[in-house]
Amino acid sequence: MKKPQNKRGLFTPAALLLPLGCVSALAMQSTLVSAEVASPSRPMIEEVMVTARKREETLQDVPFSINAKTEEQLRNSGATNLEGLASNVAGISIQNLGPGQSQVAIRGISAGQIARDQPGVKEQVGVYLDESPISLSLFTPDLDFFDMNRIEVLRGPQGTLFGSGSLSGTLRYISNQPDFEDTYGSIEVNGSSAEDGGFGGDIKGMINTPLSDTVALRVVAYRTEYAGFMDAVDVNGDISEDVNDGYREGVRIALAFQPNDQLTISPRIIYQDMEVNGFNHEDDFNHLADTLDIELGDNQQFLLSEESMTDEFFLFDTKIEYDFGDTILTSVTSYTDREVLVVRDMSSLVGQLAPLFDPALDPFGAAPMYDRTDVKMLTQELRLSSNTTDDLQWVAGVFYSDIERQYGQALTGDASWATVMGTGDLFVSDIPYEYKQVAAFGEVSYDLDELWTVTVGARWYDYEETRTMTVMGPLGPGGTVVTKGKSTSDGVSPRVLVSYEASEEVQLNAQISQGFRLGGINDPLNLGTCEGNDANIFGGLDSFDDEELTNYEFGLKSTILDGAGTFNMAIFYSEIENLQATVDAGTCSTRLVYNVPEASSMGVEFELVAHLSESLEIGVTGSLVEAELGSTVVDSEGNVLAGLEDGNEMPTTPKFQIATSASYYFPVGQQWDGYATGVYQYVGKRYTQAVDQIASVVKTNGLSSYDAVNIRIGAKTEGLDIALFVNNLLDEQAELALDRERGGQSRLGHVVSQPRTLGVSLRKEF
Repeated sequence: MKKPQNKRGLFTPAALLLPLGCVSALAMQSTLVSAEVASPSRPMIEEVMVTARKREETLQDVPFSINAKTEEQLRNSGATNLEGLASNVAGISIQNLGPGQSQVAIRGISAGQIARDQPGVKEQVGVYLDESPISLSLFTPDLDFFDMNRIEVLRGPQGTLFGSGSLSGTLRYISNQPDFEDTYGSIEVNGSSAEDGGFGGDIKGMINTPLSDTVALRVVAYRTEYAGFMDAVDVNGDISEDVNDGYREGVRIALAFQPNDQLTISPRIIYQDMEVNGFNHEDDFNHLADTLDIELGDNQQFLLSEESMTDEFFLFDTKIEYDFGDTILTSVTSYTDREVLVVRDMSSLVGQLAPLFDPALDPFGAAPMYDRTDVKMLTQELRLSSNTTDDLQWVAGVFYSDIERQYGQALTGDASWATVMGTGDLFVSDIPYEYKQVAAFGEVSYDLDELWTVTVGARWYDYEETRTMTVMGPLGPGGTVVTKGKSTSDGVSPRVLVSYEASEEVQLNAQISQGFRLGGINDPLNLGTCEGNDANIFGGLDSFDDEELTNYEFGLKSTILDGAGTFNMAIFYSEIENLQATVDAGTCSTRLVYNVPEASSMGVEFELVAHLSESLEIGVTGSLVEAELGSTVVDSEGNVLAGLEDGNEMPTTPKFQIATSASYYFPVGQQWDGYATGVYQYVGKRYTQAVDQIASVVKTNGLSSYDAVNIRIGAKTEGLDIALFVNNLLDEQAELALDRERGGQSRLGHVVSQPRTLGVSLRKEF
């Protein structure tokens, strides 16, 4: 059995704590004596406009913790996906389980990795494309950042304006809209090579054109080739290289119709097709490989059947705005159709179970598992909002969603199962879900005077989930079992914000807010795989309750260095009731959700951006979080269940993470402007699930800390940008998550990061 590697970079957490003290001192000194350090040649910080409160305002004016990265900032830092985004934003953590399978956590609030066969679990972080919700628990769409105006990260509960699934925060892709002013476009080409892996690249294009005085069109198209870097070893010891390659291609077509100054109608179509031929999980232990005495190396996995994932995503939405003068009426209608098929090799699980059924069964037969998800989602939001510069600002609206989710699994054994057991279908499930939700929300902000502003908001919601589950096969609960379930919920999520303008450069804010995540229905145990007393220990848990969070927060937003920099920070404490914790049901090859009555998360996050000179820009962002369980959950025998014990850490997010960046600008000849950008990130130790803190159970000691360095060097001239880049310069094999079957008894491994990747990028604007 291969032991997991624990690579470390050049820096330690202790050494990295120094910038925090320097940042605080710099912010205080610059706020008090900014006039003395002002430099006429120092560039001002770019003012970023956001819509985090359903109205347009500057990033620094929003009275709670928020970050927004523009497309150019993301490109310069080397961020092309959500994992790359997290390296530059405080308080956010991404479990990258492969393309299209990212899981987002904010401020350490997470109950652990959501597995692919848990369709009833809802997300803790809401994900939106502009104003259309696109969240889907495990399967967060892997949308391309090209031609995105910005990516907004709203920290803390956003239940008032964004509803369920925004328990700990909201992430928003904000795209560029059709422009009536001119015809223009851009094209970008990238090529890259992964260390000991394959080749990848992108080609992307955008064109914007007015079709008339009242109609404008914007079209974006892209194709990405993923570089494979994982090798698969078969039963004969033969190796297939770079099996996790694949592609992603898509198109966004947006229209804007303005028949007059008051009315704007913006329909849009988005289509994306993605296919990957394997996953980035490295086997540390595999029952079959161990039986055959096959040793597995770095970036290797043992497979008897090919793995893959296909993801077809379609979104049609229409935004209608009518300006009455002092009031704006907004309607947002969206329809999503998404089909996901995940094919996993379950031969290690089936091979371990085969002798329990009949010695004549082949333990080395291929056993592919087909996970199918088909989601159709219709949402409608209608709201009124103020459109004045008065002391009173407000927004009020209603929301409706209707989601139909068809989920099913099929696990197929080899010929020996069909011969001995009379069926080759080892496990088959069919689970149609239907979710319906109605909500009403409102928020009012009032300037008490020139210094104080108070904001009060609330959201009322009523929700219903129904499900019928049909399961059959020898590895299922036994025979053909049909179960029906229903879950309902209603409640109110309030928010109160107070902000104080201490000076023209400093804003202080405080808030109390609540968020919620809807409960649901658990799957029945797969009794055919249960051993010992596991059927009794984990049986009888049919459903799980809503998760609710109350957040207390104090924040500082400041402009420093006479406008050449910003320093923002927030201190927060969150109380969580009925935390929804994912648990592997022992040997039963089933995952259940248990409610932990009490949990909490407290910490501090900060972000500094500053132009130290005309040529040098720096950034420092970091978070220190203490997220713990506050209750103990016991099983039917009175033993602590799966690490859910008072004082244990909540999984997914590290206690400490920090990122620093620096960009240097310099002339290259008379017509070119050169630049060099470096980004360093440290991510501390963390866990995938609470049970991982019990090393004797899962044979691991959590996920090791890691360092990541990205570098980009290029030059620009007259709309042309050419750059060389290196991602993961230190060639760190970061452990992103644990990957296991049957609680790690049949297979235990890690989801790992892409190795050092070198590439070249060319972008042309016209």
